[in-house]
Amino acid sequence: MNYYDEIKDTLIRNEVYKKAKDYSKNRSDLNSYYEVGRLLVDAQGGEERAKYGNKLIKDYSERLTRELGKGYNITSLKGMRQLYLKSPTLSDHLYHLNWSQVLEIIYIDDIKEANYYIYITKNQSLSVRELRKRIKANEYERIGYKEELSEPKVNTLIKDPVIINTKKVPDKVTELFVHNSIMEDMDNFLKQLGIGFTYVGHEVKIQIGENKHSIDFLLFNYKFNCFVVVEIKAIEFKAEHIGQVMKYMGYVDNHIKESFNNKTIGIIMCLENDGYVFKYIKPDGVFVTTYELINN
Repeated sequence: MNYYDEIKDTLIRNEVYKKAKDYSKNRSDLNSYYEVGRLLVDAQGGEERAKYGNKLIKDYSERLTRELGKGYNITSLKGMRQLYLKSPTLSDHLYHLNWSQVLEIIYIDDIKEANYYIYITKNQSLSVRELRKRIKANEYERIGYKEELSEPKVNTLIKDPVIINTKKVPDKVTELFVHNSIMEDMDNFLKQLGIGFTYVGHEVKIQIGENKHSIDFLLFNYKFNCFVVVEIKAIEFKAEHIGQVMKYMGYVDNHIKESFNNKTIGIIMCLENDGYVFKYIKPDGVFVTTYELINN
């Protein structure tokens, strides 16, 4: 078999198909690149020998670039080989990603971690740049996701630590400083919190009995299908903080949430043992993660 001609013909057919069927080009790309990967492995003498057969890839890359143009450099061909070797273990959601996104993921050794990044890239429409940033920040490890993605639980969707980007962190951190830091980059804050968080409002005015209160941040999580009350306390945690937040949670449950929403979750941002912590309050208990203030 002339492996080079087979690879070239596969890539040419894919280019023609993409122009005629643009709406399914991602699947066409990956199917074609998977086939190229299989041919490369065969040409290199099987999976074990293919790991070291980069001279052949270099030769094929130079020839394909001369004959077909850009897009078939050594990195791409190695990626096609890796796609073939890794593909059987990866989620079918992979076919919703473009080739640049796939290249960021297929070299991740841990299969669960790779499938996690496939999942969030598809469901959160991440750009290549955003995906690369999430991987570099070790999001999978920080979120501690060991459950099935189709059945999220609150303690498997929260990162630890949560990173809050700020300007220069002052010697004494105040509630206003934390509040403003979040407001200046709300999009990043929501992504840092985990999967499915969306912004509803800040300093939300409510009235409980004759007393007026203000919720620092009111969010909604479409994975949990519930509202999320966030309160900032730039002091050591006190038991009464939970009571305060639970009052706010009760108000939201009684006056804001719909019957089809789940019960509200609360988050207290406070100090504990000289560190910044998040205390998550939900119907079945409280659990804690940490957060860090990082200079931009």
